[in-house]
Amino acid sequence: MTYLFLAIAIIAEVTATSALKASDEFTEIIPTMIVIVGYGAAFYFMTLVLRVLPIGITYAIWSGLGIVLVTVVGFLFYKQALNIPTIIGIGLIISGVVVINIFSTAINH
Repeated sequence: MTYLFLAIAIIAEVTATSALKASDEFTEIIPTMIVIVGYGAAFYFMTLVLRVLPIGITYAIWSGLGIVLVTVVGFLFYKQALNIPTIIGIGLIISGVVVINIFSTAINH
């Protein structure tokens, strides 16, 4: 269940972060509500994850995958360009998350 909760936290955070742009500085009610509910859900599910995983590992996975997914959302929905350095950086972030999950002895699989 820990990784399911982490996935929910990541999806909620990515949804909230992506809605920030659409909220138009919190002047649009629906996107603003998505931001509030999304961040609330993200932090709630993070607290559940922290019952099992160390905070550093949890945050590394959460933020790393969040960065990657928000970049993909920006590309697909907001037509934000990706250049070679961005793609290489995202690849390194993904590599870091994989290394943490495969090789870290701090995670109790």
